[in-house]
Amino acid sequence: MGRPPLHHGSIDVPFSVPCMHRVRFTEDVLGSDWNVLLDLLDPGEQEVARVQFWIDENLSESQPDLIDRIKERCHESETIRRAGPIQKAPGGEFIKNDIHLLERMLKIMNVCDLDRRSYVVVIGGGAVLDAVGFAAAIVHRGLRLVRLPSTTLGQADSAVGVKNAVNLFQKKNWLGTFHVPWGVVNDASLLTSQLDRDFICGFSEAVKVALLKDRELLDDICQSADRIARREMSVALPIIRASAGWHLDHITRGGDPFEENQARPLDFGHWSAHKLEAMSDFELRHGEAVAIGVAVDVVYSYLVHGFPAGDARQVLECLVRLGFRLDHPSLHDTDGLFAGLEEFRQHLGGQLTVTMLEAVEKPIDVHDIEHESMRRAIRQVAR
Repeated sequence: MGRPPLHHGSIDVPFSVPCMHRVRFTEDVLGSDWNVLLDLLDPGEQEVARVQFWIDENLSESQPDLIDRIKERCHESETIRRAGPIQKAPGGEFIKNDIHLLERMLKIMNVCDLDRRSYVVVIGGGAVLDAVGFAAAIVHRGLRLVRLPSTTLGQADSAVGVKNAVNLFQKKNWLGTFHVPWGVVNDASLLTSQLDRDFICGFSEAVKVALLKDRELLDDICQSADRIARREMSVALPIIRASAGWHLDHITRGGDPFEENQARPLDFGHWSAHKLEAMSDFELRHGEAVAIGVAVDVVYSYLVHGFPAGDARQVLECLVRLGFRLDHPSLHDTDGLFAGLEEFRQHLGGQLTVTMLEAVEKPIDVHDIEHESMRRAIRQVAR
């Protein structure tokens, strides 16, 4: 073979990187469905797979037998070996706000001699999955990460994504990576110990993705809102799985998995949601902030872009029936909130591009926000 040709002193060669996104749905992953997780932890050419487990402290407190069950299952399995003790990580947004906790994770992964064939299995809420996932993504440029989300928000949205991050400089997800997880297991038994407040959070993301992609799903959520709020799992689980499916479809078939384009439709409602979280000192859960952000952008879309008034009412009523409060003191600081638009533009890396809606399943990209119309939308949501 000869040397590759040089054309005028430069070479531009497009190429793609093959990735596999593995998502599994189970009823009891540490019980009757253990083999589903075991199959993901493939030792390959090694005799056994080395696996490090990280557990959300909030989850371990609400399910006190969880760690013992993991130890028992690992002891019974001949194809995996635990790499060090099972680690606990602080739950909630706190873990993403303290950079020293990230340093601790990296030290533990180093002490345990994890390599690029090792697995990191993280079980917990979205913040823990984000932070541990970020640590795993930067060790040796990427360990094999397996996520077991224990919240509806994680199962419906974030855990099937390809992003990991922590917060820095009072900015949401300022420090992060794109890193496709080796596997995701959405397990129904992990959702049982959630507080009601946290349980409904995943359904704001389900409403969001349904608005963008699936009228039938939106109608199903709105018709079932009261039953979801009562935690009827026969209704809630199919909605969570449908939402996860749409997020997965967008990532794997949407043509922009690493968000290099200006438009990010899955961030509908998020320009204000991220800012509201920071302005509330993260007292607002992410799903609660998304519910407010979706409501605001739906009303703005009605005021400016012709989104049908009946659909706007349906969405706001649905969010309230799910259990969300659409008002918060931070929402009334509109000047501070509008600073989120500039942070969103910086996050995009160029021109401001915000997704709005002309109709259900008809998102549009807008590059300018009419501030007075947005103030009006905020007032209508907050009243």
